[in-house]
Amino acid sequence: MDAVLIPDTGRRWDFLSLGEVMLRLDPGEGRTHTTRRFQVWEGGGEYNVARGLRRCFGLRTAIATALADNPVGRLVEDRILQGGVDTSLLRWAPFDGVGRHVRNGLNFTERGFGMRAASGCSDRGHTAISQVKSDDFDWETVFGIQNASRWFHTGGIFAALSETTAIVADEAMDAARRYGTPVSYDLNYRDSLWRSIGGKAKAQEVNRKLVRKVDLLLGNEEDFTAMLGVKIKGVSEDFDELPIAAYEEMLREVASAYPNLKLIASTLRTAHSASRNGWGAIALYEGKIVYVAQRDIDILDRVGGGDSFASGLIYGLLAGKPIDWALRCGVAHGALAMTTPGDTSMVTLAEVERAMKGGSARIAR
Repeated sequence: MDAVLIPDTGRRWDFLSLGEVMLRLDPGEGRTHTTRRFQVWEGGGEYNVARGLRRCFGLRTAIATALADNPVGRLVEDRILQGGVDTSLLRWAPFDGVGRHVRNGLNFTERGFGMRAASGCSDRGHTAISQVKSDDFDWETVFGIQNASRWFHTGGIFAALSETTAIVADEAMDAARRYGTPVSYDLNYRDSLWRSIGGKAKAQEVNRKLVRKVDLLLGNEEDFTAMLGVKIKGVSEDFDELPIAAYEEMLREVASAYPNLKLIASTLRTAHSASRNGWGAIALYEGKIVYVAQRDIDILDRVGGGDSFASGLIYGLLAGKPIDWALRCGVAHGALAMTTPGDTSMVTLAEVERAMKGGSARIAR
């Protein structure tokens, strides 16, 4: 495996994501089917990484996406702007009045507590971003010398939205590679997205092609099996035990199947309850295993923890840090992001560095 080569800082963006941004409706401590009020957040698997890199790590980030031009879309835009992510690549689709042809995605997500698991109900059919097609984004201009990004990121959620989104992701990856931009891809398997369009067989067909154009591949205990068909030996369906030797074997199998990959990273999560998880990570880089042992952490809202892991890991790489520092940064950022509500990070770099050093929760004042 070759090292990841990081472009210099003379590009317009440090990081660019391609994906959907939805409006998350959060019932707080209540339930979606009984609540009388929701807190709203913006969120999306690919977008969350860009926002974390902007708000926690201070990098210049952008999102390539599309929204229906109505008040809900403008609310999502307002949330993105508050997060500091560049919206110059946001496409506005004319709204038809009721959403027959184009709409904005809604994500009703419960945080869970104790023995009640977190759960989500997405309402995202016919969204603006699911209808993007080839040439809707001018990737030559995006990645060429007029603009350029030091990193490009997308993932399996975006690729699952429609037949055309996988094509758009493929074209974006090709352009990024032509201009020497590292490409990361989070497998992010969602049964709800693939169920009606061919299930895991279709997911593997799409993702096996896209992964051949990736430098950094991200996943969790379920993703590699569901999206690539690579099984982890010795794990049960509920992943209550995660044998590290089996993970190492799985990572090396993926690396052998996809020799283009330079770094493969997996979070390690054991859900003792919705409120307490074992949390760590393992990676394969330049042929060597790097491992952050699981540590039990308390959780307020687990959604977006993996995305925050990705942003911490990528920050370490962009900052020129050693791989073990980058992996620990990802684990710490993911853990801290799960202590606050919403999909996205609310923590600071100082808090991440403190957690990496084993700092306690004693009050800082």
